[in-house]
Amino acid sequence: MTGLLIHSVSEFSDLIMTALRLAEARDIVEIGAEYGGMSALLAEHCRVSNGQLTSIDPAPKQEFRDWLSTNLHVRHLAKTSLEAFGELEAADAWIVDGDHNWYTVYHELKQIAAISRRAGKPVLAFLHDIGWPCGRRDMYYAPEQIPLEYRQPHRYDAGAILDQPSLVPGRGFRGMGQSAFATLAGGPRNGVMTAIDDFLADALREGTEYGFAEIPAVFGLGVLFDMNAVWSERLAELVLPFHQNKLLRALETNRLRNYLRVIEMQDEAAARGTG
Repeated sequence: MTGLLIHSVSEFSDLIMTALRLAEARDIVEIGAEYGGMSALLAEHCRVSNGQLTSIDPAPKQEFRDWLSTNLHVRHLAKTSLEAFGELEAADAWIVDGDHNWYTVYHELKQIAAISRRAGKPVLAFLHDIGWPCGRRDMYYAPEQIPLEYRQPHRYDAGAILDQPSLVPGRGFRGMGQSAFATLAGGPRNGVMTAIDDFLADALREGTEYGFAEIPAVFGLGVLFDMNAVWSERLAELVLPFHQNKLLRALETNRLRNYLRVIEMQDEAAARGTG
């Protein structure tokens, strides 16, 4: 069933690679490798640009590990992002697609901003899963790694339904034991987009204004960038047509409704003993 679901940040590869070339990004950090679909594209970009790709993932899929064994020029840190930041130098661009919860993403952005500021580099970050279901609802691969005061009540056995804040036991979009979702959507310190909102608000209070584009497709992509970068105007022109695009949002909502119906049909077949 998962093969039916378009979900990878690599679906945005044309836009991301164009942005990387526009910003003349050479050194790139990728948080979250999974199968390595985006990693291969980033590695080739870094090779051609005489740069370095650093990929961070504590438990990537076997496909990525196989690929890594033949691409020794790629640096891989088998750690969580928040553990790995102490080993990172400044990068020209960041792909953030790891643990999709407020605590992790908020502190990833804080670290990215601090590292970039120390090195005098502008921030350019691409953040995946800013839309439904993780935009306003935490998802945890390892809840125990999130400090208790930042950890939302969560469940492994219940799923998310569009337009419904509460999880539904045994139904909807769920992690099937591999990940847990917060039991309620919305509210403070809950979800990837909430983390971005809070980071941007903090930065503005501190006198830093970032540009941000929200692309409402394939679970949502955010493009965060320094407004004072020499390439910021050209980057803004690139992403503006996609920012909060109503057609993309309608197509994404329809896609999700269709996929949720597939899950429902599968659940019904399993209940009948025919799945």
